[in-house]
Amino acid sequence: MSNSYVVVSGVIFGVVSVAHLVRALGNVPVQIGAAAIPVWASWVGVVVAAGLCVWAFRSRSLSQ
Repeated sequence: MSNSYVVVSGVIFGVVSVAHLVRALGNVPVQIGAAAIPVWASWVGVVVAAGLCVWAFRSRSLSQ
């Protein structure tokens, strides 16, 4: 796998994780159409995105 692809995907997942964290800590309401997205969904998003970020950077260090 390309080293730059892993770095870019790790950075993107890190940014998404931070965005979910800011939303969850700030209790920011999000609504998509008629559906209100609960804040607990952002906590799940933090865990999933952070896990993928860590996984990307760990796989990069293992391939070197």
